[in-house]
Amino acid sequence: MINVTLRQMRYFEALARHRHFGRAADACAVSQPALSVQIKELEEVLGVQLVERGARQVRLTSLGEDLVQRVRGILRSVDELGELARASREGLAGRLRIGVIPTIAPYLLPAIVATLARDHPEADIRVRETVTPKLLKELGEGRLDTAIVALPVSEPAFEEVALFSERFVLVRPGEDGDLPVPGPEGLREMRLLLLEEGHCFRDQALSFCNMQSAAPRELLDGSSLSTLVQMVGAGIGVTLIPEMAIPVETRSAAVSVAHFADPQPARTIGMIWRRSNPLARQLTQVAELVRETARTRLRATPVQG
Repeated sequence: MINVTLRQMRYFEALARHRHFGRAADACAVSQPALSVQIKELEEVLGVQLVERGARQVRLTSLGEDLVQRVRGILRSVDELGELARASREGLAGRLRIGVIPTIAPYLLPAIVATLARDHPEADIRVRETVTPKLLKELGEGRLDTAIVALPVSEPAFEEVALFSERFVLVRPGEDGDLPVPGPEGLREMRLLLLEEGHCFRDQALSFCNMQSAAPRELLDGSSLSTLVQMVGAGIGVTLIPEMAIPVETRSAAVSVAHFADPQPARTIGMIWRRSNPLARQLTQVAELVRETARTRLRATPVQG
């Protein structure tokens, strides 16, 4: 019988994810030699080479690439054993890993975490902020329990619960505040500042303007909404931001904010989790908490999931 340990599988999965022995060891909170020994023992037990060890980068062999997918499935199932036990208890306790997209995290997350800590003191809240594609990947691999994103994501493996909707607003230089608010056609003629590729908010803004692509000189990319608003304040162009970002991002910039005419651009924010997650009942409770927090803190329009 092949004697592969959970420790070896977790170390191997971390190495496959980071492609670097040092970073994988840090992620597993062990020394690099200890991780290397476990990977070597795993290869000896299986009788195959799983890793190509380079000077600066680690590559998986073709068999290693195949194996890591099975290992992730096994580890996900093992983690769900603990989640089954947690699901049998009332309330929320233990580790809860929440992913959030960057156009939500700074404005809503502090209130959510504070409310969770107050209502569920036994919960260990851990937060991951990154773009939607990475959240979906990590959620599918079992490295996150749930994620707060813009809907729909249209992934059959995930449960989607709509929480609230919010409008987009136009941010212009302060001196342009008295000008008529342009529609989508007018925006296409302006220098539109957008988040860089990978952010779903970028795609939503382009969709409102009916722009699939544009020449580099017509669009300028930024890494955050804060950067975009500051660039607008410097007179470089205009941008769109979600309503929840207005108090934070416009307080120190010489800009004006305007709402579009109906039908106004908007997005639906929701929570997603794996359909197989045993904590579905508890996550549904968390979703209701997030919905109520958005309603009271942001005056967002609730959407019943």
